Amino acid sequence: MKQATVTMEVGDDGVAVITFSNPPVNALAIASNGGNFSGGFDLNVIETVQRTGDISLLPDVSVDLIVNIIEDAKKPSVAAIEGFALGGGLELAMACHARIAAPKAQLGLPELSLGVIPGAGGTQRLPRLIGLEKAVGILLSSRPITSEEGQKIGLVDAIEASEELLKVSRQWALDISRRRKPWIRPLHNVEKLGSLYDAIDLLKMAKQHVKQTVKNMLQHQACLDVIAEGIIHGGYHGVLKESEVFKEMAKTDTSKGLLHAFFAQRATTKVPNVTDVGLTPRRIKKIAVIGGGLMGSGIATTFILSNIFVVLKEINSDYLQKGLKAIQVNVRGLVSRKKLTLHKAEKALSMLKGVLDYSEFKDVDMVIEAVIENISLKQKIFEDIEKVCASHCILASNTSTIDLNIIGEKTKAQDRIVGAHFFSPANVMPLLEIVQTEKTSPQVILDLMTAGKTIKKVPVVVGNCTGFAVNRTFFPYSQSAHLLANLGVDVFRIDQLISDFGLPMGPFQLQDVAGYGVAVAATKELSLSFPDCTFISPLVDLLMKSGRNGKNNGKGYYIYGKGSKPKPDPSVLPIIEESRRLTNIMPGGKPITVTDEEIIEMVLFPVVNEACRVLDDGIVVQASDLDVASVLGMSFPSYRGGIVYWADTIGADNIYRKLKTLSEVYGNFFRPSNYLTERAARGIQLSAPAPTSSGARPRL
Repeated sequence: MKQATVTMEVGDDGVAVITFSNPPVNALAIASNGGNFSGGFDLNVIETVQRTGDISLLPDVSVDLIVNIIEDAKKPSVAAIEGFALGGGLELAMACHARIAAPKAQLGLPELSLGVIPGAGGTQRLPRLIGLEKAVGILLSSRPITSEEGQKIGLVDAIEASEELLKVSRQWALDISRRRKPWIRPLHNVEKLGSLYDAIDLLKMAKQHVKQTVKNMLQHQACLDVIAEGIIHGGYHGVLKESEVFKEMAKTDTSKGLLHAFFAQRATTKVPNVTDVGLTPRRIKKIAVIGGGLMGSGIATTFILSNIFVVLKEINSDYLQKGLKAIQVNVRGLVSRKKLTLHKAEKALSMLKGVLDYSEFKDVDMVIEAVIENISLKQKIFEDIEKVCASHCILASNTSTIDLNIIGEKTKAQDRIVGAHFFSPANVMPLLEIVQTEKTSPQVILDLMTAGKTIKKVPVVVGNCTGFAVNRTFFPYSQSAHLLANLGVDVFRIDQLISDFGLPMGPFQLQDVAGYGVAVAATKELSLSFPDCTFISPLVDLLMKSGRNGKNNGKGYYIYGKGSKPKPDPSVLPIIEESRRLTNIMPGGKPITVTDEEIIEMVLFPVVNEACRVLDDGIVVQASDLDVASVLGMSFPSYRGGIVYWADTIGADNIYRKLKTLSEVYGNFFRPSNYLTERAARGIQLSAPAPTSSGARPRL
């Protein structure tokens, strides 16, 4: 392993070049060795602090290094930025007296996305360099900007080609020392802050905004408070306050959860017997998508936006035109929202071709089947594409529930069959669940992982079973919600509590948005394989018989108007009452009395229980994969770390005892799994690795 090195070389011009090399992301530098300025502070140190509780491990660099040695030095310093300057790396650059960057360099302060705030002066210098309003926007969003954007707003002084970067930076330092260019100490520069009254007013509005948008994450409010401290009492006081609050935030549960989710996502890139056996990924240049509905058009959109040719197949001209139009709407929508240039949009759409037969499939590298959840239809498609596609072509299915062995049982190309499960809408949701059977080639898995990264998805490799990892784990989510509804609990109360917990919407609104057909199809498949996780409810059928189909036709549990927020529909209550009458499970015919906490437990603990079964069956490589999948696929709150991590914060024993009690009252639906029972009895975490001795559960 390469060691971090710091070198200083003084040239004939009298300028010292300090170079810091610390692979792989050059954690903190002034001039970088290896193409990247700095990825910032080493997050492993924060993780160690959180694990050990030893806050002294966090160095206080903001005053000694950044203020005294760099910013207030008698000699000017210039940051030569190439690649990226993120977090502490950008804070270091901002303490310098000028910043020269290479084209397309990435600059950003992502600390809030990890549950902390900048700790080396970022909250104080950024507003003073670019103005308060722009700085607040960058800080709260954690969004990186390019060096070109940085130059426009005053963060970057000049942009130079990489080969000229060091030369120009040296001359810039000389010009500052000779007073040919301004000697700016950012912490002392208050011109761009505006009046005190306007600054306080802007921060007050920002606080109100974050209360509504990120109400469960305290770091945003803390960041704004620290900015205010510096504006009112001066930059030096702001730096001291920032350092103190940074350490406080590092100890919070929010930061622990977010940091766990961050490291868990990085760990998904390592898959046993796939990424560790010396294989080289093959580039996927052209794919075919079968089915132009919501999922198929979304998948096609994702690939053409990443410069991969797509052939879209449908069964007739009308369906094909609808699919092509949906893709066009997706792409042009990005242009209207200024997330894509018109030139890039036209280029993407030029990489799309619609067809009605398989004649264009001969040279594709991968086919993704994205038709309705119908076993016989999918089997026929796989028989057909095996005959027409090249021998290297990956045969993938976007099925969300059906066992891949069933889909491909009539083919001979078992080693090329794989699941490529996107989440709706496929062009937006970041997760790609890659499903491997016992026969899927490691090369195919590696190729699909690589393609997933190319299209800016996070690939998580899982094993094959009905529902795979994500839908199987979260199948009890809707089931337990329906159980509660039929026990007399208000569906809108359930949705509100789940939303308050941190999911973007509750289970009933989610059903509205996804469409009732999806719920019916998923329940049909999953209930056959996992009857103990199924609660038979007539509610969805009753809703559809009453002419409702959720957001699709504007009527579900909620009323949906164009551009307006969904509103609970009181006229759905008699339908829910009819469902309760038919199920007849309310004790004594009266609604049960439950606390808000009990509702959360009754909805989410069965999800944890099924996650335990998924772990026990070896469907995921490691528990953290399920955390990533729950956050990116089901929008489980990232600050809670993921479904298994969250469960561990509560404790296996607590969850076991609650489910045991519920099972005694309501039956097998709540019965604790063997895995949960064993972990609770032994007092170990659900995420702890399985023993490696004989009898351990199988691994991918």
